[in-house]
Amino acid sequence: MRILMIMTSHDKMGDTGHKTGIWLEEFAAPYYRFVDGGATLTLASPKGGQPPIDPNSQTDDALTDATKRFDRDKTAQQAFATTVPLEGLKADDFDALFFPGGHGPLWDLATSTHSIALIEAFVAQNKPVGAVCHGPAALVNAKAANGDALVKDKEVTGFTDDEEKAVGLEAVVPLSIEQEFKKLGGRFQKGANWAPFAVTDGKLVTGQNPASSELAADAVLKLLAS
Repeated sequence: MRILMIMTSHDKMGDTGHKTGIWLEEFAAPYYRFVDGGATLTLASPKGGQPPIDPNSQTDDALTDATKRFDRDKTAQQAFATTVPLEGLKADDFDALFFPGGHGPLWDLATSTHSIALIEAFVAQNKPVGAVCHGPAALVNAKAANGDALVKDKEVTGFTDDEEKAVGLEAVVPLSIEQEFKKLGGRFQKGANWAPFAVTDGKLVTGQNPASSELAADAVLKLLAS
C-alpha cells in the first residue's frame, strides 16, 4: 500500500505580510493514520524539500495528539524536510493520493500542472484521491477522462465560505473552494463549522476542515481495503 502525499510549497498569505503553508494537523493526522495502517508513504511538494508550516497551526490551541507525536518523531520530521519534487512522479508507482491543506494550496496546487496531471492519472487508473480542508483546491482544475471537471456531479466538500469568513480571510484568498466546486457542477456538502465532516464519492474523498483530517484519511484507507 503506497500512498503519495502532496503538500504545498507556498508560504505567503497573499500580500498581507503573514505567513502560511501547510496546516500541521492536516499533515500529521493523515500521516499517522496511513503509517499505522501499514502504508508506505512518499511525501512530495511542488518545489521539493521542506514545506512551509503555517505558524498558526503550531500554536497551543492548534496542537493535537498527532502534531505532538510528529514533534517527537525524528523519522517523520526527516521525511517532511526532504519532500520530493512533483516533476517525474508517476501515478503507476502509488496506490492512492492525498492532499493535506493549509491555505498554501490555494496559491500553488490549484494551478500546478504537475499536480493536476498526477490527479488525472490517479483518476484514470481508478485509484483513490483524497484531500482535506484547503487541500481540495488541488482538484479545481483537474478533469475527468471525458473532459468534464473532475468534481462535476460529485459530492465534495472543503473549507467552507462560512469558515473562511470566521477566520477573516475571505477577502485574502485567491479562490473559494465552495464557490469553485459549485461553479464546476460539484454537489458541495458541508457539516457544522469546525466539526469533523468528510464525503466519499466513488474514489474521491474530501474533508471539510482540520478536524476532518482523520476521517478523510480513514476513508482513503477504506477504499484501499475494498
